[in-house]
Amino acid sequence: MTVAALGLGGNIGDAAAAMARALRELDAHGDCRLMAVSNLYRTPPWGKTDQADFFNCCALVETALSAPALLELCLNIEKGMKRVRTERWGPRTIDIDVLTFGNQSIVRESIEVPHPRMTERAFVLMPLADIAPDLQVRGKSVREWLQQADKSGIVSANEKREWWTLPPGNG
Repeated sequence: MTVAALGLGGNIGDAAAAMARALRELDAHGDCRLMAVSNLYRTPPWGKTDQADFFNCCALVETALSAPALLELCLNIEKGMKRVRTERWGPRTIDIDVLTFGNQSIVRESIEVPHPRMTERAFVLMPLADIAPDLQVRGKSVREWLQQADKSGIVSANEKREWWTLPPGNG
């Protein structure tokens, strides 16, 4: 079993509900078990800035899957939730990224872990620091990377850490 860190986000429709559904689907998969879910954050768009704010969270999942198979599962969940990829960094209903996979470094055409831009993105580092502040990525802890990141505009979007298990409007 390997512990992987996942980043989830979206800004079309009820993004928080979409992320909650994706987390429940991951947890229900026979080869995955959710170990921790971060707080939910509202974050300004990154890369392509002329769009609505995003909601983001991170999760730790213990899995028997390989890194490519975990990514494939995440992409299948996205497809099942009607994710359409039309524009890089553009609006989306749901996005699930494999951020880390154990302590492995993997570079393949289909997947790269650690995620190549995760240490530049406070919208990834802030939720990841909720659940894995000491996780080492490229020689520094998530906490250290977060100290260097621009956290402007990122705000907590939930009152309860269990936001993803609650009925809509109760998180």
